[in-house]
Amino acid sequence: MPMNHRPKPGPATIAAGAGALALGLCSFAWATPTPLPQYTPEAKVSGVIRNHGFGLGGVLKEWEQAFQKHHPGVTFEDKLPTSDAAIPALVTGVTDLAPDGGEATLTENLAFFEVYGYPPTEITVASGAFDVDGKSNGPVIFVHKDNPIASLSLKQLDGIFGAARSAGMRGFKWTPSDGRGAELDIRTWGQLGLKGEWADKPIQTYGHAPSGTTRFFQWKVLGNGDKWNPNYREYVETGSKMIADEDRTEQRLGLQSMLRKELSHDRYGIAWTVMPQAKGVAGVKAIALSPSEGAAPVAPSKESFQERRYPLVRSIYIFLNRKPGTPLEPRLREFLRFVLSREGQQIVERNGSYLPLPAEMVQQQRQKLD
Repeated sequence: MPMNHRPKPGPATIAAGAGALALGLCSFAWATPTPLPQYTPEAKVSGVIRNHGFGLGGVLKEWEQAFQKHHPGVTFEDKLPTSDAAIPALVTGVTDLAPDGGEATLTENLAFFEVYGYPPTEITVASGAFDVDGKSNGPVIFVHKDNPIASLSLKQLDGIFGAARSAGMRGFKWTPSDGRGAELDIRTWGQLGLKGEWADKPIQTYGHAPSGTTRFFQWKVLGNGDKWNPNYREYVETGSKMIADEDRTEQRLGLQSMLRKELSHDRYGIAWTVMPQAKGVAGVKAIALSPSEGAAPVAPSKESFQERRYPLVRSIYIFLNRKPGTPLEPRLREFLRFVLSREGQQIVERNGSYLPLPAEMVQQQRQKLD
């Protein structure tokens, strides 16, 4: 590819007239094109199921109690301090299931493989929230309210927020095919098709400091590399434990401060963050995202998150240790079948912390149990 090549804007990149895509705030309705399967036991099971990791905002306990109505001989031993304890418990063999509010890290994947010689099995059991604070929220892209951009693709986001990289991480393997050159950098708004005053203006980038949400953004947008636009400015969630003691009063390095005091006054800025941090902030707007070049852009909303049409929805997992080619223990399989059933997903909906899975995703995850 020529070194002077610049990515071209997609057909839905620039708002026309009154056609700027607005942030969708559609409410969730329990309706899917294909109904979720009713839970019907395939085996009568008993014994102990050990869970170690994260309680999923109370959802795990509700699943356990409902499951025991079908299988009263099953008991649960739970140790649920944090997601950070989930995969380490699998590595050391002190748990059967490892509920986790986020993706496995590089060191977690590597540690498990070094012990067992194969990766942990991951089962997606719910989707991260759209706007419920602290519930594995998916990243949303914001620009100044005057910016005519209506949508971007994930490839364009890589060009904006990322930089040339030699490779990207897949699991724990450094993979050259996930690298890219500097010719794909996007540094001015003109490279995205904006004209007039916007054309030569440098793009100013804002986002999260290192965190689980940042790891997810790097995985989905930056080829799981860690090369960023040199002007990238990092912030942490306002009100979180990541705010430094010296910044506790002003929280000027909090994301809400960034949105209110910087992006809302920076016509040429772009930021990624999560919806709870942007609530009530004037002067900025969320834009739609396309999963690939030429695909229809999807606005962030509770509905598009629940349907998993929006390309940056996070997943909630239960990890387990399953040697390839071997069957799951019947009590674990039955419990996960219940989680991935109509009853199990209705518990997710009623709890309200996370979003239930669409039917197609449920079917994909159930196939992993066979």
